Amino acid sequence: MSKKLGLALGSGGSRGVAHVGLLKALEEEGIKPDFIAGSSMGAVVGGVYASGVSAKRMHEIVLKLRKRDIISINPAALSQMSLLRSGKVRDLLCENLALKNIEDFPVKFKCVATDILSGKEHVFESGDAAFAIQASSTIPAVFRPLKYENELLVDGGCVCRVPIKIVKEMGADVVIAMDVLKNCSERIDDVHGILNMVLRVYDIMDAQNSALRYERDKSMCDMLLQPEMKGMSQYVIKDLDKAFEEGYLLAKKNMPKIKELLG
Repeated sequence: MSKKLGLALGSGGSRGVAHVGLLKALEEEGIKPDFIAGSSMGAVVGGVYASGVSAKRMHEIVLKLRKRDIISINPAALSQMSLLRSGKVRDLLCENLALKNIEDFPVKFKCVATDILSGKEHVFESGDAAFAIQASSTIPAVFRPLKYENELLVDGGCVCRVPIKIVKEMGADVVIAMDVLKNCSERIDDVHGILNMVLRVYDIMDAQNSALRYERDKSMCDMLLQPEMKGMSQYVIKDLDKAFEEGYLLAKKNMPKIKELLG
């Protein structure tokens, strides 16, 4: 019996396009994951792929993506707890997911969000895929939290940057994780404006939380891939093809080891 492959795709905004590169490299080798767990941008990429969209098609979608496709200023920012409206994000997900419900996906999929009322993670494994993925990628203060039963959900990266443990528990024999936020907390020259300050703090917290969680979960991870992407902000929609290329080339470089792990 062949080993079952699980991918843990981490959060990372525009840097998360590197996940598409990983999937494209695997696709070219005829390797298809049995399980995918994603957080934030990892949930977006992993969810669309798990729904039945090829990595090749996802790359084409990414190349056409523009700021106006996502950004819609919220005039009621203070009362609604968000700088941007999230309708365009929802529309993009609905447009590009091949299937509506997670339980119908051809690749088993889970994504993680954060309940800001309890401070705990919420893992979606069934139901409305667009809602689950949107919740997982809702950056606090940038997008409005989503209500779900008695929870208020935001970005899964707040509590679980790279969901290694989740994909292992799904049944994966081999776990390959991709963390796309390497270098994001390295020293910068200056910070301008309140929004840039908040996003900079997120970068620092992300890097620290990721390192701590990986130390806890590394025994369950067979390979950790960390594209460099130096100088690329996770919050700016540009250089997306650079992110794709770095993820793709890193996966290609490690393909002999991946094949060895899969036996």
